[in-house]
Amino acid sequence: MSTAILTIDLDAIVANWRTLDAMTEGETAAVVKADAYGLGLTRVARALARAGARSFFVAVAEEGAALREALGPGPTIYVFSGHMRGDADMIGDMDLVPMINSLDQLIRHVEALPDQPFGIQLDSGMNRLGMEPGEWAAVRQIAMAQKPRLIMSHLACADEPDHAMNPQQLAAFLEMTDDIDVPRSFANTGAILLDEAYHFDLSRPGIGVYGGRPFVDARPVVTLDIPVIQCRDLTAGETVGYGNSFTAARDTRIATISGGYADGIIRAMGPKTVLWAEDTPCPVAGRISMDLIGVDITDLGYDPKTFELLGRHQCIDTLADNAGTIGYEILTSLGARYMRRYLGG
Repeated sequence: MSTAILTIDLDAIVANWRTLDAMTEGETAAVVKADAYGLGLTRVARALARAGARSFFVAVAEEGAALREALGPGPTIYVFSGHMRGDADMIGDMDLVPMINSLDQLIRHVEALPDQPFGIQLDSGMNRLGMEPGEWAAVRQIAMAQKPRLIMSHLACADEPDHAMNPQQLAAFLEMTDDIDVPRSFANTGAILLDEAYHFDLSRPGIGVYGGRPFVDARPVVTLDIPVIQCRDLTAGETVGYGNSFTAARDTRIATISGGYADGIIRAMGPKTVLWAEDTPCPVAGRISMDLIGVDITDLGYDPKTFELLGRHQCIDTLADNAGTIGYEILTSLGARYMRRYLGG
């Protein structure tokens, strides 16, 4: 095959979710936005539902509609963006639960879908989505009369256990909700690991389910094997790829592989990244281009058929560090050209 093979271990996803679920006493949902972090919404969500997940979070109503079609009736599907203009039919028809972020959204939802459940998102200091304390104080009595299903907020620095923002946000969330008899949700993956004070009634792990930091004990979820198209010999002084950024310091053998930044292999990771031929690391030679990458195999001693970029030797966070980004971006950038193979589930 001329395209890379992305192997997604659904059993590892389920195992990670179950481990995180066992860390809290309340319900554990699953965040499956962005096509389940790039790994396939339908396959991932169905595996998690079979494992016992009964609540799911998506970013927008369109994702919620696709998830409802995948799961059928029963599971609760929360929408982080709330009730946007034009969403009423989709929310009602697909039985979605928008997390209301503002007074305008609350009015829109109650007027269009008075019998449709909703939740409330509060801003405890991240300044991204949700009602700020003053707005919440002004509309709280009206909102509570409509009987929201859930009240949530989101931590800005949960993956930094000692960050002062965590207790600051916890105090703000408690101040806004402590006298309210509605289930609460505050914990993403980082907050599950942080302290039970952040767990509340419903946790909603995302990146930890997919094998990323800060859940360092997570089982790896993805393997990426990239085929070699061609191998060639260079003499000392010859160059590889755009911009002549790699110059052979000795007689060198180069393998050109079928992958590039169009496949989510971020260009910036090139100088620090190796690919693995069985148990031997081989460095990237030159720039990562759209469809092709050069790999120095001089010391390998043979021409491999494939290289492993992700797998038992190298995780998403290693590549993220190499690219100066985060594991979330590595996962959600994985390209559409890969042949996806699912294990388990």
